[in-house]
Amino acid sequence: MQPDPSGPVLVRDLRCEELAAAVAITARAMRDNPINVRVLGGSPRMRVKALTRLFRAGLGRTMHKGVLLGAFRAGELAGVAGLLRPGCCQLLPAETLATLPALLTSIQLPAIVRMSRWLSDWKAQDLHDAHWHLGPVAVEPGLQGQGVGAALLIEACARIDRVGLAGYLETDKAANVGFYERFGFQTVAEADVLGVANWFMQRPGSAPPAISEDERPSLA
Repeated sequence: MQPDPSGPVLVRDLRCEELAAAVAITARAMRDNPINVRVLGGSPRMRVKALTRLFRAGLGRTMHKGVLLGAFRAGELAGVAGLLRPGCCQLLPAETLATLPALLTSIQLPAIVRMSRWLSDWKAQDLHDAHWHLGPVAVEPGLQGQGVGAALLIEACARIDRVGLAGYLETDKAANVGFYERFGFQTVAEADVLGVANWFMQRPGSAPPAISEDERPSLA
């Protein structure tokens, strides 16, 4: 049963036992993203299957190296947003090796090659300055356009502002650019990735709190 679209949205940190639900929503929401269609190909069902395995590792890493927010309506998870801490955007060599089993059991070699090219192109655009990396942001398809994504962005931006650093994200959907602009993100670069238009957006950091480094709050 879908949550009541008129009900309030509660955003909080997700717990480990809620990871599977977050993965499922993210895979469904991003099934038809242009870059995922280009990289994974196949039927929508097969893309969901591959994305489920990939996000199981990816969102688990976000929980460990940042914050995984969940948006709830009527007690049901409706959307997800990840925030990675400064310096945690890119996979370490050991983390890359750890993802290989999921890749090899999810997608064929040509798709792995395309994914490597995609991630390399995104890495080349990554900010050099310390920043919080936003993504993925995903809302259950049947609940999109009902304020769930906005609630996630309001909370994510509030947490970024608490520590006074920039926010950064990538998107491969033109419709998302205007949405993120509503929350202070500005396009700092555009690039063609595997024939798909991509936008790279930054939200300038606010002034950090006038407290010592030891007292400065985390995003948790």
